[in-house]
Amino acid sequence: MSNRKVLITGGAGFLGSHLCDRFLKEGYEVICMDNLSTGSAQNIEHLIGNDQFTFVKHDVTNFIHVAGELDLILHFASPASPIDYLEMPIQTLKVGSLGTHKALGLAKAKDARFLLASTSEVYGDPKIHPQKENYWGNVNPIGFRGVYDEAKRFAEAMTMAYHRYHGIETRIVRIFNTYGSRMRIKDGRALPTFMSQALQGKDLTVYGDGSQTRSFTYVDDLIEGIWLLSQSGHAEPVNLGNPQEISILEFAKEIIELTGSDSEIVFKELPKDDPQVRQPDISKAREVLDWEPRFNRKEGLMKTLSYFKNEVAKLNI
Repeated sequence: MSNRKVLITGGAGFLGSHLCDRFLKEGYEVICMDNLSTGSAQNIEHLIGNDQFTFVKHDVTNFIHVAGELDLILHFASPASPIDYLEMPIQTLKVGSLGTHKALGLAKAKDARFLLASTSEVYGDPKIHPQKENYWGNVNPIGFRGVYDEAKRFAEAMTMAYHRYHGIETRIVRIFNTYGSRMRIKDGRALPTFMSQALQGKDLTVYGDGSQTRSFTYVDDLIEGIWLLSQSGHAEPVNLGNPQEISILEFAKEIIELTGSDSEIVFKELPKDDPQVRQPDISKAREVLDWEPRFNRKEGLMKTLSYFKNEVAKLNI
């Protein structure tokens, strides 16, 4: 395994940096590619100096060059939180379309396996619950969230086209809400927002009445599932997530209790097209990958708390 090489686009991001760690541990030579628009050099600074690790600052919507052989490409480059893709709508669409095209072209040129990071957002505001991989979704293509949802749906379509037309070995992971260390504290998603607000004694902001649900997965579980999928022979999309569903209001209360905060909960208007439910059906992951989450939400949140305490402390320096 020591001579195998993987390219991880978006490798300085939350998930990408954890994947860099995992693939180095598995004996791969890792090329981390990121334009640092939402990723952070801090996430990979512990890897600088490792002779099996290379960082390349590059925008994958442009031609991608990698010298020598390449065995695997993990395409994780993309803004991934509403605050990011609402601020960068064109870039989000470009990385899902042009970026995926460039990465697939490299996979074809190198005869490398390709794994696409897709998302539960391809299901939109679902009318099927829980969500199975054969559900086509309920997405508003011209809504504000459509720039992310449709970018990922297009990326999936292009990936399958390369698989069928060019015979490229492809894998697609549909990622449900994931949390853990290296999340940006101000990325706009529920967990970092709630954690930072609670740890600073601020009111927690819940949108709508908080009855909308999410299913949160601890990052170590997700990385294990992605590793297994990358080594599998399954080309169709696979859901990876924790089926332990909770309402956003109850989740906010959990964070207040976990942090010992005196924070109150305040309610604001629900954003347009915000999904009302989100829960993965992971039957396929269990069958194909022999995978399911090991950490329940309480365990994962306890493991994550110290990271957010450190991040909040930095805000006061």
